[in-house]
Amino acid sequence: MSAELDLKTLEIAAQWYVDLADDSEAIREAHRQWLLDDPRHAQAWARVERLQAAFGRLEPRAARPALQCAQANRRAVLKVLALLVGSSGLISLGAHTQAWRKMMADYSTGTGERLPVTLADGSQLLLNTGTSLDISFDENLRHVLLREGEVFIQTAPDPLARPFIVSTAFGDLHALGTQFLVRIHPTHGRVAVLEHAVEWRSPRSANAPVRVNTGQQLDFTAHGADVPEPLAKGADAWRNNLLVVSDWRLADVIAELSRYRAGHLGCDGQVAGLRISGSFQLGDIDVVLDNLSAMLPIRLRRFTRYWTQVEPA
Repeated sequence: MSAELDLKTLEIAAQWYVDLADDSEAIREAHRQWLLDDPRHAQAWARVERLQAAFGRLEPRAARPALQCAQANRRAVLKVLALLVGSSGLISLGAHTQAWRKMMADYSTGTGERLPVTLADGSQLLLNTGTSLDISFDENLRHVLLREGEVFIQTAPDPLARPFIVSTAFGDLHALGTQFLVRIHPTHGRVAVLEHAVEWRSPRSANAPVRVNTGQQLDFTAHGADVPEPLAKGADAWRNNLLVVSDWRLADVIAELSRYRAGHLGCDGQVAGLRISGSFQLGDIDVVLDNLSAMLPIRLRRFTRYWTQVEPA
């Protein structure tokens, strides 16, 4: 069994455990579908089943509320899982798993959460959904390690003239007195500059540093960077709890909305290419989905609140 299970999969597995207590056929069928959807789902569920066996040695009134409380906050879910698994000796999440690293990050957000942070030098951060990062300041450097997710950064002037650097798995971003966004995708990073400039560098790339100026964005990997492009419309709209899209494929809209909603949110290939423009509130993704179904020839198939599929009408 793989030891590397992502945080969201573990969280959803715990939520399924709680939901299955209702013993509804619809929920059981949705759960069976979830297990078949991805091998990692079965791996995560195997862990939950071992936890369930451990619950037999606990007061039921202690075990059940623990997961119910954790359901509201995925960081709490991991803490409960780490406690129960560690104390039972059944499985160790391990200090090197992605989930454990996120739990131990200096700052992190769960699904749909945003978190403002003021750093010691007065710089301002705003963490978007599903983000974790670490802060390290010393006499020579102001350093942010972005592990996953997306963050808005407004740097403050520093009396010590220390560089402000954001590190990612795909290279480092040197702030040049600026406001900017950094987002981690599975295969690359992206920086979008709202004010002044940022410089991308990577020790694994033979390319020269790339400067990104106001109104530009840059996609980059550890081995190279694209040419800076004009900033995408609405790139920072999430700061105001909005998703702004202009002629996007429906599949891309659904993928973006899924970042802000716990559980499975999928898009059938038959409607994936439908085009859409508009501005949508991120506070209630189910309302957005209902609005989309009124605008487009699609329907929503909902098994539970954690499993929704967008299909042809």
